[in-house]
Amino acid sequence: MVARQLRARGITDERVLEAMERVPRELFVPESLRRHAYDDAALPIGAEQTISQPYMVARICVELGLRGDEKVLDVGTGSGYQAAVLAELAREVHSIERIPELVEQARANLEVAGYADRVTVHLGDGTRGLPEHAPFAAIAVAAAAPEMPASLYEQLEERGRLVVPVGERWEQLLQVIVRTPEGPAVLRTVPCRFVPLVGEEGFDGR
Repeated sequence: MVARQLRARGITDERVLEAMERVPRELFVPESLRRHAYDDAALPIGAEQTISQPYMVARICVELGLRGDEKVLDVGTGSGYQAAVLAELAREVHSIERIPELVEQARANLEVAGYADRVTVHLGDGTRGLPEHAPFAAIAVAAAAPEMPASLYEQLEERGRLVVPVGERWEQLLQVIVRTPEGPAVLRTVPCRFVPLVGEEGFDGR
C-alpha cells in the first residue's frame, strides 16, 4: 500500500508514510472485508459510511502539516482509522462521530489496535466541533460539506489548518484552509469524493 498507492502517487512526507505503515488498517474494517483492507479504495463500514481510501487519508495528513506536538480534531470518526493515523502524528487526538454504533465500533477498534489511550472519541454533531476542547492546531474532516463549516474554522488556533472536502454531494474539492488574522485562506484544493457531512453546518443544515 505504502509503495504502490502512496509513494507512487506523490506522497513523500516520511512521517505520514511511516504512520500509515504502522497502523493496522485491517483492524478498522469489517471482518468480512479484511482481505480488501489495503485495496486502493474506500470500503463500507456500516451505517452507510465508509473507511476512506488510503491515499485520501494520507493526503489529508500531509496537508495538515503535523510535527508531533499538536492537538488535533478528527471529524467523522467512522471506524477510527484516520484517528489512529493522526495519533501517530500528533500529541493529542479528539474524534467526533454522530452515529452511536460507529462511536462504539471505533472505540473497540482503537482499543484492539492499541490507540485507546491516544484518541478520545466523542458522540456529537461533527459540524459543530468540540468547542470545549478548542483551540486545535489542525482539524481533519472525513466527509463533504456544502461550504466551510464556520464553527470548525473558529475552533482553529491562529495559523491552524482545516482540511475539508467542500462541494456537492457526489463531487468535491479537498480544501486546505488556514486561519489568519485576515480570515480563511485557502492554500490549495484537490479533487475528491467523500460521503456527505451531516449536521447543523453540513448538508442537513442547509
